[in-house]
Amino acid sequence: MSDAAPDMQDLYRELVIDHSRNPRHFGRLEDATHTADGINPLCGDKLRLYFRVDASGTIESSSFEGSGCAISIASASLLTEAVTGLEVDDAKSCSATISTRLTTAAPYANLDAHLENLKALDGVRAYPSRVKCATLAWHALQAALTNDTQPATTE
Repeated sequence: MSDAAPDMQDLYRELVIDHSRNPRHFGRLEDATHTADGINPLCGDKLRLYFRVDASGTIESSSFEGSGCAISIASASLLTEAVTGLEVDDAKSCSATISTRLTTAAPYANLDAHLENLKALDGVRAYPSRVKCATLAWHALQAALTNDTQPATTE
């Protein structure tokens, strides 16, 4: 996040802290059409993501439950906010973009305005050991939307 102004870095840091302490969409979604588990064996993060996709392929609702470090919880919370209302293909594309942003040295891809809050995760790149924590939920999103029954993992 070195290209972000210091006040933006503080704003993004506060956003991650807020999402970790007050996760959005936390809890079981009873009428989910798609689910996936995510496991980060290195630090013990465990998540289960739930999505309700309508007949037209739009994610109507999403939620998650689980336990883990502040980064994994914040990332899952940000994910549920970002993908609710998206078409499945757009959510898959968003997942790929975020994973690439966090795992490669390539220049950041631009994010659509409605995904702007996801820039808060960019700071994780400065801490390589935490990147897997941030990407866990995004791997689980891919698994859920492709009906992969195996738990998503960061390994």
